[in-house]
Amino acid sequence: MASYRKLGRPTDQRKAMLRNLVTSFLKHEKIQTTSTRAQETRNIAEKMITLAKRGDLHARRQVLSFVTEEEVVKKLFDTIALKYNERNGGYTRMYKMGPRRGDGAELVILELV
Repeated sequence: MASYRKLGRPTDQRKAMLRNLVTSFLKHEKIQTTSTRAQETRNIAEKMITLAKRGDLHARRQVLSFVTEEEVVKKLFDTIALKYNERNGGYTRMYKMGPRRGDGAELVILELV
């Protein structure tokens, strides 16, 4: 059994969607999406913040291999990582917004604590 959700997409589309979600989340520090997508985004974003807290060149290159915008990586290492320097995990928070009008999917707001 896979340790991640497939989200009803082929592998390449799923990876691209998650890369975009994580990049947008770190850029705006808040996104609204479905519950399952938010949970997958949260897992990856927390790993990216943990890498940024390390702060070395290898960590920066690892983050750059996933996050699609260099400005977001700079923001992650310069501001976000410093903000969570004393915190061990739990960098994100999810608020339930209720079902989406079109298909009834559970919507949440994912934000940095």
